[in-house]
Amino acid sequence: MLTVEAREAQQWFGFGVAGNFAGHLEQAGEAGDFVGVDAPADAPKGIFPWYVPGGSTFLATYPIDSRAIVLPESDEPLNLQIEPEAGVLFDVAYAADGAVAGLTPRAIGAFNDCSIRRPGAKKISEKKNWGPASKGLAAALFPVGDLLPEGDTATLRIASFLRRGDETHAYGQDSPVVGYSYYGDTLVDWIVDRLAHQRGSDDTPLEDVGALLRQAGSPTTLVVGIGATRYTEYGETTFLVDGDESLVVVYDGAASTPAQVEDAVRERRESALPAASVLCQQVRTA
Repeated sequence: MLTVEAREAQQWFGFGVAGNFAGHLEQAGEAGDFVGVDAPADAPKGIFPWYVPGGSTFLATYPIDSRAIVLPESDEPLNLQIEPEAGVLFDVAYAADGAVAGLTPRAIGAFNDCSIRRPGAKKISEKKNWGPASKGLAAALFPVGDLLPEGDTATLRIASFLRRGDETHAYGQDSPVVGYSYYGDTLVDWIVDRLAHQRGSDDTPLEDVGALLRQAGSPTTLVVGIGATRYTEYGETTFLVDGDESLVVVYDGAASTPAQVEDAVRERRESALPAASVLCQQVRTA
């Protein structure tokens, strides 16, 4: 497994893919945000930033933590949900003009694109980075050389759970990593295209992520949440509170069955799962 070093990760540029798993946006109540986005029905809707190292806005705050989710301070109740995803580290190649010429996957593992369900937010990023420990990336990732459906990630799956008191609940539907709407070379080529051509506008929640990447000094590593899975009924209707434990597990389906993963989590043995990238975050107030 590849170990994530926090100091190194602070130099990475972070963004996510919106709407890359069928039905998730509808469950999250966010499908209406994208009515102004021109995209095929089965395609992701765009990319959004959540960390811009060296930037001048709230997005410059390093949000990744492998052990905690810190709830934002607010005088009003805020609805926060786990967003269980596969997170991918990409090495970036730049063209002479500074545009992204290509992306090479280096590692993949458990990622929590934790989100505030904030009606009226103008941009997706406003729901994503509210300070330190507002995102999660497992400390151990699977090293990979490709994202081909038949390649290094062919048997990987994503599961997620919420522990509350003595109870453990499945939060996201256990899903194959290759089940994303866009995956493999299709996803990589699409991301390169979006970095080159996506522009922000007042009628969409998207931003010019390519411009933000250049403003950050063209980092050589990207960490990309490639999309959240569908929720279980419990996950769709349950929001995070102080004292919860959020778990996202990306695991090799050739080494464990979904039932074995769920049993391990219920028995607090997730760290002993074979061939698994495990992200367990304590939810707490600031």
